[in-house]
Amino acid sequence: MAKHIYQEDRTVQLILKIPKDWRLIWISKKIVRKIDLEKAISEIEPHPTPKAYLEQYTIPPATAAEVLYIATYICDDIMNKTVVDLGCGTGRLSIGAALLGARETFGVDVDKVAVNVAQKNAERMNVKQKAHWIVADVDVVRGTFDTVLQNPPFGVQRRRADRKFIKKSLELGRRIYSLHKGGKSNQEFIKRFIERHGGKIRGIFPMKMGIPRMFEFHTKRRHSVQVDLYKIEGKAYESV
Repeated sequence: MAKHIYQEDRTVQLILKIPKDWRLIWISKKIVRKIDLEKAISEIEPHPTPKAYLEQYTIPPATAAEVLYIATYICDDIMNKTVVDLGCGTGRLSIGAALLGARETFGVDVDKVAVNVAQKNAERMNVKQKAHWIVADVDVVRGTFDTVLQNPPFGVQRRRADRKFIKKSLELGRRIYSLHKGGKSNQEFIKRFIERHGGKIRGIFPMKMGIPRMFEFHTKRRHSVQVDLYKIEGKAYESV
């Protein structure tokens, strides 16, 4: 897991309204515990009928919490920011960002079923007023956002599926947090691809992602894969 360095004098005020056992957490003058964030994200329903060819693996709560902690507390790129989640699925990253104080979040996914579930999740998590959802291919998204979050397809089922996410995120975002399959050769390729398309890598955070048995070709009940989270400055960064 990535090593975190926190500012002791940081003041954060956050309301998390979570259903079931713990209804309301008021966190004042301290950073929200990652375990509490992970529990909140675990309440966000996964895709009911994921498709293998779209590589619709719902991001695990632990991984989502790790990504959001880095973006929020190490890099200050979530609170009071506009955030877009490309390939949002059922909304774990974008809803998590809203819970951590993003000004507005926008989730984009080509799968209507996933987006419908994301809308219901946002209502259940009490962030529907600032969480917006779009059924569309990421190619059609326009505008500039403070922060892009994405867990794109790794390109295992469809080669190069991750590349359009990288290129689009560089167009849209000042700062980008993008998860990709780990490994030295893959890391070298992604670094070159990002730099060739105008991005600047400001950090790589290695972590593990657990994937349960979801499709017929999976042979294990649970598989752990090495992933890298890239922190990137996009083309819009210079306009800040």
